[in-house]
Order: sequence, then structure tokens, then C-alpha cells
Amino acid sequence: MAIVRLNSNTTSLTPLISSRTFFPSSTFFFSSASVINSPPVFRTASTAAADMATTTTTTKIIDSHLHVWASPQEAIEKFPYVPGQEPSIRGNFDFLLHCMEEAGVDGALIVQPINHKFDHSYVTSVLKKHPSKFVGCCLANPAEDGSGVQQLEHLILEDGYRAVRFNPYLWPSGQQMTNEIGKAMFSKAGELGVPVGFMCMKGLNLHISEIKELCSEFPKTVVLLDHLAFCKPPMDDEETKTFSELLGLSRFPQVYVKFSALFRVSRKSFPYDDLIPLLSQVISSFGANRVMWGSDFPFVVEECGYKEAKEAVSVIANQVPISSSDLEWIMGKTALQLFEGQWTAS
Repeated sequence: MAIVRLNSNTTSLTPLISSRTFFPSSTFFFSSASVINSPPVFRTASTAAADMATTTTTTKIIDSHLHVWASPQEAIEKFPYVPGQEPSIRGNFDFLLHCMEEAGVDGALIVQPINHKFDHSYVTSVLKKHPSKFVGCCLANPAEDGSGVQQLEHLILEDGYRAVRFNPYLWPSGQQMTNEIGKAMFSKAGELGVPVGFMCMKGLNLHISEIKELCSEFPKTVVLLDHLAFCKPPMDDEETKTFSELLGLSRFPQVYVKFSALFRVSRKSFPYDDLIPLLSQVISSFGANRVMWGSDFPFVVEECGYKEAKEAVSVIANQVPISSSDLEWIMGKTALQLFEGQWTAS
């Protein structure tokens, strides 16, 4: 059982650091090449996964970030794709269930895919069929007429979505997420008690000022940073500065980080061991109880495999190293706490 303490500036529970937990010095710039390039002695994914399996735990494994979309036949019959966004890989619900069962993943947060854009009917059908296994994250519609605010409210109150994603590249040209519509949706999310996820695919540096402004103005709205805010292991001063900006967001107690889609942020192949120092720094700044693992299914399947996406976290965690209780937070407890009432621990 993890020993926890109450953090003075937030209502969340923060795990006490065990004697096994190592964090680098408080200076979080990766100025020394040795920090990035020193080759640790790695344990295999199977060994790390076996250790994880034999650890006594009552916490469910929760995937905080994945997508599902209709099969081609389902798209023809009932759930059409957005023109120009037809998927090139399989991502239907039955395939997801098979992958989750094989990997021993108990539940997940389904993020509305761009393939269906603002038509949430397919994801909604999945949520209604399996309400105890899945939680939905809808996609914010920043239409200039303001209709997205009402759509957001309907998706949350009527269809049961528990989070919303802000994709800055869907905003009208020349506008930012801090425009009137963006602030209205961000405020509404906080009012309704649902987190806002940010997808900074083109770089956190392009959106950091917007995120800071929204966090400062609406402190009640919880924030999720998808895929380490798309920060890769720094290779130069600019990337080091951007990563330090990510760590700096820890000053906002409502900000959480998804350690997800590792294949997108790593510069290496499975098990993505160049992310070891990044995870160490993120835990040091945010605490493990504000970090969540996510796979980015189905994209991850062709990269390393779904089961391997889960195992990679154990491999990386063992090299940081972090305590087994901190790993439990990352693999499920953080999501269970954040989305209270879902995926109740067995």
C-alpha cells in the first residue's frame, strides 16, 4: 500500500518518496551530454513486466490515452468518417478489447479521434455499452458561432463524457485557444468538473503562453498535457528551454502530465530508454500522482505493440528508478483518483 501525504497546495494525495526513489538535482536543464547519453544497464521488457505482475497491488491498470474509430463497414453503415480523414490502420472497438485483454489493461480514457471529428456517435456507443470500463474525452469545437460551448455541455451532461480535448489546430486561422470561445469552453469544463487535455503536436513552445494564461485565469479547471506535451529528449538549448517550461507548469496544482505515446516523443525505438531522464524530472516536479501512462492506441500497435507499450513504462521506471508505489500511481492510481467513481479498484 502506498504511503501518502496531503499536499499543502492541492487537494490531491502525494505519495511520499521512498528510499529507493532517485531524483536528479533540482537543476532540470539537460546541459550535460552525459545526462542524456550515459548508457544505463537495461533490464529486458519481459523482466520488468514480470516484476510488475508479481508486485502485490489492488490498483487497476488504466490507459489514459487511446482512440477508437469505426471499422470500414461500420463507417458505411452508421458511423461515417470525416472526408479526408479516413484511417489507414485498424482502430475499431473489438480490436481494442482484444489488445487490452492480452496486455492486462483494465480500463481506458477514450479520446475522440479526428477521423470522426465532432461526430461523437461512435465513441458514445462504446461508452454506453461499457460504462465501467471506459471514460470518454470529447473534442472541443471552437466554432466562431459559439455552438461548441453548448455541444460541450451536452456531451458532458447528456452523454457522460468526463474530459475534453483542446486541439489548437482546429481553431480558426489566426486565433488562439485563449480567444473568447476558448475561454468560454475552458471555463465551462471547470464548472462541470471535467479536465481539459492539450494536444501540442507542433511543439509546446507554440502554446505555452496560452496554457499559462488559461491556468492562471481558471484555476478550477484541471489540465492534462498529452504525450509529455510533445517534448522530446532535448538536443539543444531551445528544446531544453521548452522542456523546462513543461516542468515549470507543475506550479499550477491542477496540471497533470500524460506519459503517453512514448513512440512519438522518444528518439529511439522500444523500449524508448532515452525517456528515462525525462520521466525522472517530470516525477520530481509534478509527483507521480500527477502522471499517467497512456498508449495512444491504435497508432502504437504498429510501432511496438500494445502490450509492449505498457511494458515499456516498467522498463523505464526500473531505470529511473522509482518505487513500486509511484509506478502504481502512473499505471492507474492517478487516473482512478482524477476520474473518481470510474474503474473502481478491485
